[in-house]
Amino acid sequence: MNFKEQILTGIPSELPSPKGYDPQVNHAPKRKDILSVEEKKLALKNALRYFKQEHHKELIPEFKEELETYGRIYMYRFRPDYDMYARPLNEYPFQSEQAGAIMLMIQNNLNPAVAQHPHELITYGGNGAVFQNWAQYLLTMQYLATMTDEQTLHMYSGHPMGLFPSSKDAPRVVVTNGMMIPNYSKPDDWEKYNALGVTQYGQMTAGSYMYIGPQGIVHGTTITILNAGRKIAKDGLAGKLFVSAGLGGMSGAQPKAGNIAGCISVVAEVNEKAINTRHSQGWVDEKVSDIQVLIDRVRKVKQGKEVVSIAYHGNIVEVWEAFAEADIHIELGSDQTSLHNPWAGGYYPVELSFEEANQLMSEKPEVFKIKVQESLRRQVAAINKHTANGTYFFDYGNAFLLEAARAGADIMKNDQEFKYPSYVQDIMGPMCFDYGFGPFRWVCTSGKPEDLEVTDKLACEVLEEMRKTAPEEIQQQMADNIQWIKGAAENKLVVGSQARILYADAEGRIKIATAFNKAVKEGKIGSVVLGRDHHDVSGTDSPYRETSNIYDGSQFTADMAIQNVIGDSFRGATWVSIHNGGGVGWGEVMNGGFGMLLDGSEEAQQRLENMLFYDVNNGIARRSWARNNEAIFAAKRAMSHNPNLKITLPEIVDDSLL
Repeated sequence: MNFKEQILTGIPSELPSPKGYDPQVNHAPKRKDILSVEEKKLALKNALRYFKQEHHKELIPEFKEELETYGRIYMYRFRPDYDMYARPLNEYPFQSEQAGAIMLMIQNNLNPAVAQHPHELITYGGNGAVFQNWAQYLLTMQYLATMTDEQTLHMYSGHPMGLFPSSKDAPRVVVTNGMMIPNYSKPDDWEKYNALGVTQYGQMTAGSYMYIGPQGIVHGTTITILNAGRKIAKDGLAGKLFVSAGLGGMSGAQPKAGNIAGCISVVAEVNEKAINTRHSQGWVDEKVSDIQVLIDRVRKVKQGKEVVSIAYHGNIVEVWEAFAEADIHIELGSDQTSLHNPWAGGYYPVELSFEEANQLMSEKPEVFKIKVQESLRRQVAAINKHTANGTYFFDYGNAFLLEAARAGADIMKNDQEFKYPSYVQDIMGPMCFDYGFGPFRWVCTSGKPEDLEVTDKLACEVLEEMRKTAPEEIQQQMADNIQWIKGAAENKLVVGSQARILYADAEGRIKIATAFNKAVKEGKIGSVVLGRDHHDVSGTDSPYRETSNIYDGSQFTADMAIQNVIGDSFRGATWVSIHNGGGVGWGEVMNGGFGMLLDGSEEAQQRLENMLFYDVNNGIARRSWARNNEAIFAAKRAMSHNPNLKITLPEIVDDSLL
């Protein structure tokens, strides 16, 4: 069968041959054995629901072995034989072009060049899944290939619940991930119910089909490093050192961002396969595995003020401690290990090899937890030595401060405050999110690099025209974004689909999308998928990251994220999603996302104007109500642009009266 025929087949009526475990692929770690005997039987019954009874006898021992060996039932046998990547849209079978675009995005998320653990359907973050198993993938693709523009596919944590009648104005897909009853949203609850096959961790853009590789975060990381640099010096970042950890799906952007920002970066990573992937993709310049060699190299490049990125194959604790001992000054420091997932591969303790840690994680999880917390205490102690000498350290929203505090590290300023800020508190919140700037992104469905080149040019033209009349408060943001888009192609950011990310406010997003839709209508480019990271102005409620600069007490509420996904769904989104989890941990955050297809039609134009305006201003309204001055400015500006917008603004209390 050809590719289209295989998609239309869905779950095959005859069992394909079993597939062996490919040791060349980066695999998810074994999950902890958390189910009772009866619960394991239930997990098997749940998995077998996808298959005819005549196949159950053969599949039971195979699925049982997977559950015992890996802690999950992935159904490796049903992994497709065709290559997994985002094909040009016209190569997919579909009755709805919108549904076809979603198939393209799903395959991009699972592309081995993009996905962290592709055979386990995990895109990034150690547990950010597109689906729980391969049967869900096959059935979902079949539904998308056969649905019409008057149907909506409803996805329950990776499971395609079915096609339901709707309308052309409704979303084609509605996605929920990890929607647990609040009292069942602890980390071990994810382990249990994911093992049972009834929920999954969608991360942010993995379960939303909107991940575009490390480029998806590199722009935000670049802005963060640039603005962190502006906090410590006015003469730029030449010769200054940025130290961090992690080269996975999202953290892999750090060395590339360091290069673009013009500094020296050292990023530690324990998984050699992850280092080799980023090095082969050109996202990191050099690889080092000896700490003394690293020290000597850093001294040389600091003296020469070189712009270079170095991956250290080893533990980040070794770097912080050795650099303190060698008196190497670190100007900027952070951490981007997946500490939202500390006990299942998100953070590896020092003095254990990668293999030893993986074994301990599955065989003695309580001992592994002790080792992780010991390592966190050591890391914080070393970081404190550097900050005492002037290092600017910030939490990168990966729950580093939170887990370090839980481990008993010396990380608290007082009972309520950490010693170090979240990067959203200090940088992204007041400088970007409160003004409405966030990670707008697009994908060219033709798969043609020349289409992406056209969109880059159009976006740059729009921003340069807008900058002429932009208020002083956002001139720096406009300048940074123009510089970014001008250098996007030469920085070779594309991994997987022909995609781009660009921080923009509502006005910028609407004008850029309008230029794209017009170009599609005129036949200059193929159709374009719009989206964003959930890490944005209004998509995510997360008290230790996205909403950490909200101080009215509402940082622990999730109304904004829920309103976001509901509001986008009836204003024209092609698909919408809402997740529990994200980059700071299960039970710690709620985040919503969207996707929208621009096909050159007048209907698409109306949808983009209506939905993109709300998608940003929902967050500005909430941030302004929290008394954030920058957001109050942005809210007033938005209301002056659209008389139908009426935002409730706060009255400011004179503190002396209290």
